[in-house]
Amino acid sequence: MKTDVEKASVAMRELFAATPLQLNEHLSAKYGAQIYLKREDLTPVRSYKIRGAFNFFRKVIASGGSGKTFVCASAGNHAQGFAFVCKHFSVPGVVFMPVTTPQQKIDKTRMFGGEFITIRLIGDIFDQCYAAARDYVEANDGYMVPPFDHADIIEGQATVAAEIAEQLPEGVVPDLVVLPVGGGGLSAGVTGYFRDVLDERAFVFAEPCGAPSLKTSIATGEIVTLPKVDNFVDGAAVARIGDLNFAALKHFAADQVLLLPENAICQTMIEMLNVEGVVLEPAGALSIATLDQLDPQALRDKTVVCVVSGGNFDFERLPDVKERAMRYAGLKKYFILRLPQRPGALRDFLNLLGPDDDIARFEYLKKSARNFGSILIGIETRDRSSFPELLARFEAAGLGFEDITENEILANLII
Repeated sequence: MKTDVEKASVAMRELFAATPLQLNEHLSAKYGAQIYLKREDLTPVRSYKIRGAFNFFRKVIASGGSGKTFVCASAGNHAQGFAFVCKHFSVPGVVFMPVTTPQQKIDKTRMFGGEFITIRLIGDIFDQCYAAARDYVEANDGYMVPPFDHADIIEGQATVAAEIAEQLPEGVVPDLVVLPVGGGGLSAGVTGYFRDVLDERAFVFAEPCGAPSLKTSIATGEIVTLPKVDNFVDGAAVARIGDLNFAALKHFAADQVLLLPENAICQTMIEMLNVEGVVLEPAGALSIATLDQLDPQALRDKTVVCVVSGGNFDFERLPDVKERAMRYAGLKKYFILRLPQRPGALRDFLNLLGPDDDIARFEYLKKSARNFGSILIGIETRDRSSFPELLARFEAAGLGFEDITENEILANLII
């Protein structure tokens, strides 16, 4: 496998330079380790997906198959990598996207592919879009370019590992490699390349809590299709791990797959933006967010490589990301208050707030009784330890309240 991957890596240089492997001083100091970031957010399409697409196209064209149309179904990074490669090889491609795809993603895909691609918006959900793409391929004798479940795609993603091996300081071998998991193409490729170099326990896989397809499948012993997924981490929200990918990963232990709360990922995104000026998409922040889930003593003085898988982030999502990050950090909470309907009641409540407590949301909901009213209030603070003290003051004052911060149904509906 190594020889083929290294050939693919050399061929890929005609498309883009190797992405940097950077020692991150901030994270290294934070965890007492040597933390390297493999910056796949710096490819021409800001994700590693371009690698698998390029390798797939390269092999088909080398075998004389360039006369057919290439097809993919994707609403994200795979579509953009596919489009870029179509333009590079000057071959026609059709991208199927759900009708619900944000215009920004449609525009970026069109920009990368130019005259060589056609975009078709079909279906409200990805499954409908994918089915339409498959039908098109069969009717037009085209090539379906899968996002992860294909040997050539896996080989292309494995070039990430070939670059890491070349870019690490001489004599340095990583103690830990942290990989984000969606469909499993990147993880299958990287672990396969390092098979003879690193121990199996040197790998940690990161999935969002809302899409644990790899962890569930390993724990079960066979591929499991999740009944539903949380699409917030859209680059890794996959209901079913790829068949070839699972075959390559099923021997790992289930405890090597860590599940990351979506709000924890948001906290990492905000930290990297504010401290490092690095823009990451939710899936791109998965590997870095995982560091907080690991035993600090197990990290100390170790050499750790985190694959930063992408940076295609729509800044219209930033308020939601910041909101989730603050809630996860314990710096923002939401309450339903039951206040007496009398003059001075609101003033009495405000006097309960501490000097660092700030009202971020205040909304009168309804008059639930003649003598009492309900209020939705959001409170931000600088120190999470302020909230236990604030709630104690609420209790002492006999104030009726309910903390709805972690109530997902109410939070999605009201907040």
